[in-house]
Amino acid sequence: MRIEKDLVAAAATPLVLGILMDGELYGYAILKRVGELSGGSMQWTDGMLYPLLHRLERLGYVSSSWGTSEAGRRRKHYAITPEGRAVLAERQEQWTVVADALRQVWQTAQRPPAAAEGWA
Repeated sequence: MRIEKDLVAAAATPLVLGILMDGELYGYAILKRVGELSGGSMQWTDGMLYPLLHRLERLGYVSSSWGTSEAGRRRKHYAITPEGRAVLAERQEQWTVVADALRQVWQTAQRPPAAAEGWA
C-alpha cells in the first residue's frame, strides 16, 4: 500500500517523537522502527528523516549527542526533550480528535444508504 506524502508528512513529527519516548536512538534505528510500526507500509529514507530530525532539534523538541556503536562507529543519537514531550502530548490530543472523526465518517460510509439517511 502506498501512503500519500501529505499523510506521511502530517504524521512524521508525532511518530518520531513517540518513538523517542522509548529512549534515545540513532537515525537508522528510527527508520527501522517506523517500518516495524507500520508493518512495512512506511519505508522512510534518510532524505526524509534527517531533515525532520534537524528541524525538531532546531525547535528544541529533540536533542542529539554523539555516541559510538558496538562496532566502533560514531553515531548521532537523538532524545526527546521536555518541550518535545509537551508537543507530543498536544499532538496526541489533536490526532485523537481527527481519528475519532474519521472513524465516525467511515462507519457511516459503511452502512447501507437507507440506514445512513435514517430510514432503517
